[in-house]
Amino acid sequence: MLGQLSTILMGLADTLMVGRYGTNELAAAGFVNNTLSLLLVAGMGFSYGLTPVVGALYGEGRVHDIAGKLRNGLIACSGVGVLLTFLAGMIWVALPWLGQPEELMPLMRPYLFILLLSLLPQMVFNAYKQFSDGVQDTAMPMWIMVVANVFNFVGNWLLIFGHYGFPEMGLLGAGIATLLSRLLQLALMAGVFHFTKHYELYRKDFKTLFSPLKGKLEGVLEISRLGWPVALQMGMEAASFSLSATYAGWLGTNALAAHQVVITISHFFFMLYYGLSAAVAVRVSYYRGAGEMEQTRKVAASGVHLCWFIALCQGIPLFLLRDRVGFLFTPSADVAALVAVIIIPFLIFQFGDALQSTYANALRGMARVKAMVWIAFVAYILVSLPLGYIFAFVCNWGIIGVWMAFPFGLTTAGLLYYKEFIVHSA
Repeated sequence: MLGQLSTILMGLADTLMVGRYGTNELAAAGFVNNTLSLLLVAGMGFSYGLTPVVGALYGEGRVHDIAGKLRNGLIACSGVGVLLTFLAGMIWVALPWLGQPEELMPLMRPYLFILLLSLLPQMVFNAYKQFSDGVQDTAMPMWIMVVANVFNFVGNWLLIFGHYGFPEMGLLGAGIATLLSRLLQLALMAGVFHFTKHYELYRKDFKTLFSPLKGKLEGVLEISRLGWPVALQMGMEAASFSLSATYAGWLGTNALAAHQVVITISHFFFMLYYGLSAAVAVRVSYYRGAGEMEQTRKVAASGVHLCWFIALCQGIPLFLLRDRVGFLFTPSADVAALVAVIIIPFLIFQFGDALQSTYANALRGMARVKAMVWIAFVAYILVSLPLGYIFAFVCNWGIIGVWMAFPFGLTTAGLLYYKEFIVHSA
């Protein structure tokens, strides 16, 4: 859970600190981060294809076969990182035509350019992290990500506000700090794997990336066959939120800023769920490899119950403090008032979010990922996005209408994932 939280704490730190710098900067960061999160989440989903492969080998006791899978995962994730960087570049070119407030363009474009440079190192890091999770060592990447987040926080403080002689760079400074932090976490993770005793058992079977490609293609395709369906599933889920930021931008700067604040809170909730759900995927893949199918169902049920308990523990204080939460991110009373309203539909969809997160990961642990694509398409593209537009602009509910669509999409996904998992774990 701490490791998953660390993946979004950079964005949380950026939003908190940029929000204190200015409302326009907060709105610009909101649109860029929501747009890029579509690519980041899809890339993270692709890397998750490595976990069930490694976890099953670990469960079977075939530890000497695992290093080769990591090598294949690094090649596959690097290729996807290049692709994501290209797609982010296309978004950068298309920014003026996306209908966002004109005054935000000078803030959005340099910030987006800096962040797109971080996509490739993030993808390579993801491959190392999924290998580590698959061998049941979730602590090492967690500590590395904590260090990177501390570095990012300090970098934000120095570069956004210009402390200790550093230039005051505002939003651009937040982007530079994030880029350097992602490079740091990759360097640390690669260093631990290749140069310490911690992973010595796996390293001695690791072949260099520059060895002949014969025999690698099949392994890369194995990771891709599992990774792309998860990437598409998570990408469509992220799209239902990221494209909704476009709707929010059409409603004005304050609506976009409020949307970013609640999206940031939502990411915090979701990553707690996803941390538990990633543990579900690791344990399900282990028991699948060991042939203990009954245990896979027990693990998934325990995971969803824990997620619902977390939702209750977080949701009650958030509901009671909803009128004050917005002021943690911005001094604007107008934005804080919109945040208080949006929190209501946000709390409603926690049931469905926990359900879909747990059973999507249980399916990933079972290596049953193809059905996840059509389920995500139905739930997020056919249900959530159209309803968001209808509620916001046809029903004239504004920004609350954008958020009222999410409970329908997430609950639909959760129920369909649950049904699919029960069928294949019987």
